[in-house]
Amino acid sequence: MISLADRINDALPQTQCTRCGFPDCKAYAQAMAQDNAPINQCPPGGAEGIAVLSQITGRPALHLNPDNGIEGPMTVAVIDEAWCIGCTLCIKACPTDAILGSNKVMHTVIEAACTGCDLCLPVCPVDCIEMVPVSNERTGWSAWSAELALQARQRYEARQLRLLQESAQEDKEVPSKQDMIAAALVKAKARQKS
Repeated sequence: MISLADRINDALPQTQCTRCGFPDCKAYAQAMAQDNAPINQCPPGGAEGIAVLSQITGRPALHLNPDNGIEGPMTVAVIDEAWCIGCTLCIKACPTDAILGSNKVMHTVIEAACTGCDLCLPVCPVDCIEMVPVSNERTGWSAWSAELALQARQRYEARQLRLLQESAQEDKEVPSKQDMIAAALVKAKARQKS
């Protein structure tokens, strides 16, 4: 049987935008399931998303909380490549690995993978990223599809796994303080014997 948190998470657009006040859609879903968050904090889901969350949770539908943002069309990031300095800050901020590039080389966005989360905007030091509407007049959940949400969640989860693996690899490569102290003691003892 699917848990309430999983059913709620399945109903979210999976932009991973953090506008709800939580680090990702799953955390927001878990908070709603535990009655620790209202159902009206997801601007990308909009009024239709709130109605769906109301049905799932049995809570009354509310208006979207303006403190979390406003409902709008689905957007994607577009980088003005002539202005991009290749700082990689947008790459680090992107929750779905939708931005390609490397240090000191211009970046570009994989439009099909961009969720329009806006997380790349505040980190760009040269303001070369623009959010462009791609859903015409459709806003909120009607601008999304279950297929887009699934793709976004899969890309987000793959990124989280990659970051975890990279962190574990770095931990293996960087000797701990204890290892460094032990190595220094071995060297000092070797010097004393010679």
